[in-house]
Amino acid sequence: MPLDSFSIIESTLREGEQFSTAVFSTEDKIKIATLLDEFGVEMLEMTTPCASPRSAADIRAILSLGLRAKVLTHIRCNKDDAARALELGVHGLDIVIGTSPQLIKHSHGKSISQIIDLAYEVICYIREQAPNVILRFSTEDTFRSRESDLLRVYLAVADMGMVNRLGVEDTVGVATPNQVYAMVHQLVRLTGLDVEFHGHNDSGCAIANACAALEAGATHIDTTILGIGERNGITPLGGLIARLYTLDRRYVEKYNLKLLPQLDYLISDLCQISIPFNNYITGVSAFTHKAGIHAKAVLANPETYEILDPADFGLSREIAIGHHLTGWNTIRERALSLGLDLPVETLRYVTQQVKALADIHPLSLEQIDELLMEQVR
Repeated sequence: MPLDSFSIIESTLREGEQFSTAVFSTEDKIKIATLLDEFGVEMLEMTTPCASPRSAADIRAILSLGLRAKVLTHIRCNKDDAARALELGVHGLDIVIGTSPQLIKHSHGKSISQIIDLAYEVICYIREQAPNVILRFSTEDTFRSRESDLLRVYLAVADMGMVNRLGVEDTVGVATPNQVYAMVHQLVRLTGLDVEFHGHNDSGCAIANACAALEAGATHIDTTILGIGERNGITPLGGLIARLYTLDRRYVEKYNLKLLPQLDYLISDLCQISIPFNNYITGVSAFTHKAGIHAKAVLANPETYEILDPADFGLSREIAIGHHLTGWNTIRERALSLGLDLPVETLRYVTQQVKALADIHPLSLEQIDELLMEQVR
């Protein structure tokens, strides 16, 4: 389990550009790339330079920043695409070609044998032109492909001895964690190569599938900020961090976690979307406690009801107080914050006042403070 040595391939500047409301200017991309580099992601994947003249110019702009993160670009299994990418001096090429019956029929029309021949031609060409470039070969729509077809392709590519890693793509979000584990484990065992996982979230399994891939031996996981991407997007950066943090904080200590909120807020603003209330780490309710029994325990020891420490992400918890579920321990903490050391009987009385009034409408903090102050006048 390389959970302590995995790398993030951050694809907000490639997969994220495919999100419905994502329209990133060059300046936007520089902000995103710079902040992701400060966060500590190992690789940045960018849209193919063949997409448009500005796509090529944007790659140049990011490369000129001299970031620590390696800059990759995603290309079709095509010599012309590869040549265009190599001209720009990217650190790595991510080659992809569909292997499912659906994509073979409706995308490129090639047989499995033809896919293997084409992969050999393109990979050899790349290695002749750039012996040291990082090279990944991925099947698109891996989990709707026939296993026999996948193994033919992957083993043929691995036997070439020219790629750094193999990619597994759940392109339509159909895979289960068990399927991801089985496929990645098989590739690691049979080829000994690094394996990258790219998982879409159409059925809500992207984070679970990414973790299953890591547990099976995958070395690289694709993410985007807030999970933006085609349709429902892919594994969200914050969600992956949250999941791994709960397993062992050491798995994510190499990243600057306090920058995660800033990344989420940036994409929320650029894409003009709201961060979901229940979003991992940065949702408005992520660290809000309301029920009296919860609030009492959290006030005594936050770990009672928190698996993530908000302080590690530069955030703070909130104890909701002006509602009918509030408890007297929460009222006591508010009183102490005002410098009031009130008897338990008084605190219970104020609590009952709050509950009764909150049955009509929620109370503001100022209204609760007024009820407490009345007890010392």
